[in-house]
Amino acid sequence: MKIHQYYVYILTNKLNTVLYVGVTNDLVGRVYQHKQKLFKGFSATYNCNKLVYYEEFQWIQDAIAREKQLKAGSRQKKIDLIIEDNLSWDDLSNGWYDDVSC
Repeated sequence: MKIHQYYVYILTNKLNTVLYVGVTNDLVGRVYQHKQKLFKGFSATYNCNKLVYYEEFQWIQDAIAREKQLKAGSRQKKIDLIIEDNLSWDDLSNGWYDDVSC
């Protein structure tokens, strides 16, 4: 039986002033798309390409519910969540794309 993996993630820009919450089943590929601005939208417009937080889920329904919860929550709640796991706001995708310029 195939194990499903879904992710809820938070991206920010270089100065950590804008937060973007998304959901995907391919975190590495989706972050790459954000970094390359392959799709026009909020994250491309506001240069949100630094992965600062993510959670993994087995079921898409759970991931979507969590995404909605995070989007409905305050900015401070998102910041608190990031700081809890990533105090220095490092790009968690560093090293994922060594042979590609991101």
